[in-house]
Amino acid sequence: MNTTVRRRKLLAVLGILSSAAVLGGCNNAGEGALSGGALGALAGMGIGSVFGDMGKGAAIGAIGGAIGGAVLGDQNARNNRSY
Repeated sequence: MNTTVRRRKLLAVLGILSSAAVLGGCNNAGEGALSGGALGALAGMGIGSVFGDMGKGAAIGAIGGAIGGAVLGDQNARNNRSY
């Protein structure tokens, strides 16, 4: 494996971990984004490895999962509030 591929994979992992640290707040949207990003990254890694680029698959999956998780977490928080 050449060094460029290793650097890209390392940057992808570091990006995911730093995103997880930033989004790991105490609100539902942040928790949803964190868990959605993690699950999306895992799914993206699996799909990306089939098509030959695990790093891009993980990045796309993490972004999509984080957005979806944040939206769902926010909606759950709004539904749980009593007016």
